[in-house]
Formats: sequence, structure tokens, C-alpha cells
Amino acid sequence: MGDDCIFCIISKGEDKETEILKQNEELVCFRDICPVAPHHYLVIPKEHFVSCQSLQWHHCSLVERMAELGKAVLQEQGVSDMTDIRLGFHIPPYTSVDHLHLHVVAPLNQISKYMLYKFTPGERFIEADHFQKILSKVETCCCWPG
Repeated sequence: MGDDCIFCIISKGEDKETEILKQNEELVCFRDICPVAPHHYLVIPKEHFVSCQSLQWHHCSLVERMAELGKAVLQEQGVSDMTDIRLGFHIPPYTSVDHLHLHVVAPLNQISKYMLYKFTPGERFIEADHFQKILSKVETCCCWPG
């Protein structure tokens, strides 16, 4: 990707304003700049993918690792109720940055009522575990459930 992708810049550690909460050789986690709940983080791969629609069946484990990192950050930030969280992807054209990013939001019951529609599974948003099931069944994603 070009030098203008903000998430690529963040993943390289070149954006000094973004605090990296956790990272490894493949993934980076940081706070969303417009949080909808007390804990709202983004997990991105260092490799550039435009969106969840760019992934294929062999990326199932990437999605799983993204979710695991997100859950680890929630626990490190003091979230203990892992049943009151939401992990998922916005589906284009409902993405704001063209770089794959997993939203990690908690507690679910504190998502702003004005923003809840953006994080409700449907045509805009797909939960990570459901997305993994879709990926595991198709070679390329061309159909997106509503």
C-alpha cells in the first residue's frame, strides 16, 4: 500500500500520536479515535488488506489471531466479562479506513445508543466468529450475509 494509509503508518510505529496497546510480529492494537464504549480498540494486521472482503479461506487463522489479541487487550485493560463484548468488522462501503481492522468493543451494553446501529450484526457489521465460519466455507468471499 502507498505511504498514505494511516493504519500502515501506525503499524510501522511512524505515528507518534497513536499509543500502541499491544503488538506482535503480525498485529497491532490501539484505541479507536472515536470510541463508542469505554473500551473500543482496533486490531490491525501489519500486512495491508483493504477490508474483510479482501480475505480468503486461508486467512481464517488471521481473523482468529486478531480476535485473540483483542480479547487479551480487553483483559489487560480490566474487562472481566467476556460475554459483554463485540468483536467484528465493518463491511464495505461502511468502512472509514481502507485497511482491515477488527473493532473490539466493551462493555457491549454501554455502546452509545446513537452508534449502536453501526455495531449491530447485519449488512454493515459482521462479528469475527461468524466471519470465520463464512471464510472457512468459501475460497473467496463474494457473498455477504445481511
